[in-house]
Amino acid sequence: MTPIAVPLAQAYRLLNHGPTVLVSTAHGGRRNVMAAAWNMPLDFDPPKVAVVVDKTTLTRELIEASGEFVLAVPGRDLAERTLAAGSCSGREGDKFEALGLAVLPASQVVAPLPAGCIGWLECRVINEPHIQRTYDLFLGKVVAAWADPAMYSEGRWHFPEQGRRSIHYVSGGQFFATGEAFEVRKERNGAVDPAAE
Repeated sequence: MTPIAVPLAQAYRLLNHGPTVLVSTAHGGRRNVMAAAWNMPLDFDPPKVAVVVDKTTLTRELIEASGEFVLAVPGRDLAERTLAAGSCSGREGDKFEALGLAVLPASQVVAPLPAGCIGWLECRVINEPHIQRTYDLFLGKVVAAWADPAMYSEGRWHFPEQGRRSIHYVSGGQFFATGEAFEVRKERNGAVDPAAE
């Protein structure tokens, strides 16, 4: 599978439904990957994201050193590896190798794209020292966005395969998978609003 480019104006759509993500980083010959349930899109133009990265993690160390990170959207088929990525430290060895996660090269950042995911956002840190120190919250400007064309096209997610649906972490090893899509049309005075079409 070759990822397709997602227009930066639509990058928020890769995270807008609230999936758990894999955060990948690299600096000085080291790389790491961790899971993060607390992430979200922040803005459209330029596109921005937020993610919580605890100050004790190797991922945090590498993000602070490089000023870059990738948010990758795993599917249900990667749930076990996603849980493992969030449950062990990268200080004990290369988590990509330990988890059997291959990588794809990013186009704008050094951090790798975890292979097998369904979406990727390449990000550069927007330096906000106060919120980074106080809340472990990192803001990133999205500089490139990619998606698996089998799961995302024409500006929308679609999940023809159950095992490839994005996942949402609850706690204690429990996830939900994204459900079926449905559309609600905005009405004005009993008629469909043409501006909403």
